[in-house]
Amino acid sequence: MIVLGIDPGLIATGYGIIVAHKKQKVKLKEAGIIRTESRANISKRLEKIYKNLLDIVKEYEPQVIVLEKLYSHYKHPVTSILMGHARGVVCLAAGVSGVKLVSYPSTRIKKSIAGNGHASKPQVAGMVQELLALKKRPEPMDVSDALACALTYVNVELNRESER
Repeated sequence: MIVLGIDPGLIATGYGIIVAHKKQKVKLKEAGIIRTESRANISKRLEKIYKNLLDIVKEYEPQVIVLEKLYSHYKHPVTSILMGHARGVVCLAAGVSGVKLVSYPSTRIKKSIAGNGHASKPQVAGMVQELLALKKRPEPMDVSDALACALTYVNVELNRESER
């Protein structure tokens, strides 16, 4: 199973692709950042994210794309709205490509990866490093967050299969 995790953002959209086999360790296939120019208008930034995601999906052919559910803090509603634009582009890319789309709350992702639904970003990054047997932590945090999304999907699916 090839899983594409995405951490959407207008300036930096992190992505991580992992391969999971039933009784083998999960392996990192590719990870990176789609960066946009902060001076570009929003339509150009969203277009760049969309086109890059389509290229990634075409090249790696994931069976599923995994996102964190949108969370809004009352002190920063504009941040959530802007992230929502990037998240919408990810959803569109999944739909156009015919790839299953799954999203989890951030607390579910943190609990799945670090065992604590309120784990810090560095704790999650450290566990992603350990789970994927990486020599160093994935950077920037957008990448480790994207990989955490992908790993959560694998964890949830493996638990479902073992319960059957």
